[in-house]
Amino acid sequence: MNRLTTPWGELRLARHPEDPRDPLRAWDAADEYLLRHLAEEHPAGLPGTVAVVGDRWGALVTALAEYRPVQITDSYLAHRATRANLARNGVDESAVQSLTTRDTPPERIDVLLVRLPKSLALLEDQLHRLAPAVHAGTVVVATGMVKEIHTSTLKLFERVIGPTRTSLAVKKARLILCTPDPALPRTASPWPHRYALPGDAATVAGRTVVNHAGIFCADRLDIGTRFFLRHLPSGLGDARVVDLGCGNGVVGLAVALADPGAELLFVDESYQAVASARETFRANAAPETRAEFLVGDGLTDVPAESVDLVLNNPPFHSHQATTDMTARRMFTGARRALRRGGELWVVGNRHLGYHVTLRRLFGNCEVVASDPKFVVLRAVKK
Repeated sequence: MNRLTTPWGELRLARHPEDPRDPLRAWDAADEYLLRHLAEEHPAGLPGTVAVVGDRWGALVTALAEYRPVQITDSYLAHRATRANLARNGVDESAVQSLTTRDTPPERIDVLLVRLPKSLALLEDQLHRLAPAVHAGTVVVATGMVKEIHTSTLKLFERVIGPTRTSLAVKKARLILCTPDPALPRTASPWPHRYALPGDAATVAGRTVVNHAGIFCADRLDIGTRFFLRHLPSGLGDARVVDLGCGNGVVGLAVALADPGAELLFVDESYQAVASARETFRANAAPETRAEFLVGDGLTDVPAESVDLVLNNPPFHSHQATTDMTARRMFTGARRALRRGGELWVVGNRHLGYHVTLRRLFGNCEVVASDPKFVVLRAVKK
């Protein structure tokens, strides 16, 4: 738990899931800078419909709750964090309208606030989707840490919304101030991106993958997944298999093609990722193949002892911070969801040391395959 002092009062904030061991805050200097700027530039209050895009843990919309903002995010965890932060600050959750990046945005936006995402592609997709709602009088302000703002970021705002400038840096944070130009052509988003998987992608080689903006390695197959695909278990029969942190769903698709009797569950906290997995699966798998698609907090909503195999390529970043918190939570959730004798297969960079965590949780861990960069690990629930 940490406290953020804003022009609208002091807020108690936490990330989701809340973990006392997690040293990372639910806000940073970029959030502070944006809120202070709004208070200074609009002392009479914010006019009309306020849309907040990419608010990571709900700090911005919680501070601005009196304006009944629309929150647009690709993150299920951000939505959960927002609801919890509103509650702990005595604000009814109805004060914030929650939309995902897949939902239709408001028809008119008078104040557009953007917390810059790590993915330039996701920013591009969202600006294209929001541009028709922006008018000449719309206040457009984006915020991020200095290392998150590049020339390409500014050019994107210029191309899609209008003339753009940046503020001075404060506490290594900066604002992007954009003046909407109604004369700019309103073109459709170039996303999703489709491409054929490379020849070394094992059973999915040559298959068409669908990548919506914002997912990891949206324009190519990442090398970790490529290595994993060559070492997946086979002969699964009618097993219930989870592609945990599914991204575009290529790993789960490989299982479905090799073992069409298996029942697949694709899980990710990103709405863009699950949409990608669903479209990739439907474009390639046999119609009778059983599959479910779930946006959620890992395996929290999956019944205990209900699955036979979990396949996982866990992230080791939370936005810009390097952390193993997400991986540890995924491994713990997998152990709960697995039946006795069920297996968790993990691919990761060798240096991350996942084998230590897996041995502590499962009491065992073996190396299935390795190369100088990656390792595939197998843990069995006893």
